[in-house]
Amino acid sequence: MAEANELAARAFATRELAGRSIIDALKANPWIIAVTVMLATFMEVLDTSIANVALPHISGNLSATMDEGTWVLTSYLVSNAIVLPLSPWLSELFGRKRFYLICVGLFTISSVLCGFAPNLDLLILFRVLQGIGGGALVPISQAILVESFPKEKHGVAMAVFGMGVMFAPVIGPALGGWITENYSWRWIFLINLPVGLIAFLLTAALVVDPSYLKRRKWRESRIDYIGLGLVAVGLGFLQIVLDNGQKKDWFENTSILVMSVVVVISLVVAVVWELRQKDPVVDLRLLGDRSFAISTFTMFVVGFVVYGSIVMLPLYLQDLMNYSPTKSGMVLSPGGLAMLLTMPLVGLALGKIEARWLIAGGLLSGAGALFYMANFNLQVDYRTAVYGSAMRSFGEALLFVPINVAAFNFVPKEKTNAATGLINLARNIGGSMGIAAATTMLARRAQFHQHRLVEHLTPLDEQYRSILSAAQQWLIGQGADPVTAMQQAHGVLYGMVRREAAMMAFIDAFWLLGVIYVATVPLLFLMKKTRPGSVSLGH
Repeated sequence: MAEANELAARAFATRELAGRSIIDALKANPWIIAVTVMLATFMEVLDTSIANVALPHISGNLSATMDEGTWVLTSYLVSNAIVLPLSPWLSELFGRKRFYLICVGLFTISSVLCGFAPNLDLLILFRVLQGIGGGALVPISQAILVESFPKEKHGVAMAVFGMGVMFAPVIGPALGGWITENYSWRWIFLINLPVGLIAFLLTAALVVDPSYLKRRKWRESRIDYIGLGLVAVGLGFLQIVLDNGQKKDWFENTSILVMSVVVVISLVVAVVWELRQKDPVVDLRLLGDRSFAISTFTMFVVGFVVYGSIVMLPLYLQDLMNYSPTKSGMVLSPGGLAMLLTMPLVGLALGKIEARWLIAGGLLSGAGALFYMANFNLQVDYRTAVYGSAMRSFGEALLFVPINVAAFNFVPKEKTNAATGLINLARNIGGSMGIAAATTMLARRAQFHQHRLVEHLTPLDEQYRSILSAAQQWLIGQGADPVTAMQQAHGVLYGMVRREAAMMAFIDAFWLLGVIYVATVPLLFLMKKTRPGSVSLGH
């Protein structure tokens, strides 16, 4: 009996050692770590855009107005924006791995709660929790990823990370539209459950905190409550202003004006306060390095243009070209595929080409795509729209990886968490401002062009009389009496004017975004020079 027990114990020990060796081997494989953190990153970024197309269905199903329903989007963005810059500080308090697991768990649980929310109030509450959980996922995932790869492969690591961050908002509207049309809006939240569970289990088993990361002790840590409050108030109100400004006519609305004043005061005081603190919540001193500062600003510009164009293209296709949400998503899908194929190649190219030259190429390529889309009209075919979307995505693929590589080239290892928080905050704020700017410009420029076009709709204009008469005769041929046909003809012409004015507004907006890209290129010459392949995460 004793001999049998000894054999069983040895067998158990052998299996345990084998299990440990497998886990140790997986921990040592950076690609396994990359897949682990990419799951959570993709899931979080996807949720910033997937609910947009489902908003009418959510509002209708929960007996809410569209204005009330927009808080489903705003609540997530506000809580996400507040937590994002605080994530480095919080990860030091809790320990990075532990805080990351808390965030994955909170995001997954709140996603399920969103899927089962019985009314709008609870859905908004659960979206706030989802935003709190998701805000830290992207910067911490990025920090874990770059530390898992050797320095000569940081370009490839950023490419893997970029595929999730940049591909998710492209596929989000299409996936959200398909799920909503074929199943229920609740499934856009419930699909996060299996992904979140896998990400949580893999992270718990494989991810470890590096030795140089020092965890703060609660009793010994001096919590910067003032900085925390100023950042939270400033970023929270900024997101509300950006999300609701156009709907409320911006500064003509008292609440928007008051909140804007609060934003300016809070953020200005926050900057002054944080720069004077020995242990700030947000380490703005990192911006003292000009390469990191320019990279962060460039990431802001990329977020501005990418999210602005992502909003405009589906609006153009659905509102003016009468595409269904699914078909408009199919226009965007090849662009997402182009991005997935290009980003790994860009990561490899960083070993031979200096990062800032790739960034310049991406900005100019993206500008070319936007100028190409500025030539769209009301008769553009499906193939042309796909080509324009793919060109834009190709330019984006050339940007994200080199910008991150250039940003982290001179950042010390112990500042990685703080740096990822800042650069991702810049991308998020840029995205919010880009969406606000795009929707505002489309509305204002459409009004401008409509006013100019209507100037020609007078009985004194011979072309107008000719088109009106032709429309009337066609309607009479369809069975309408002459008086009714004339009224309907006026309506037809007015509809044509509105569509034409809207098309001209899209052209103006695409041109502006392209010009912004081109104007950013000269800043790249102020960055520090680096040798290709010398990328390192600090010194």
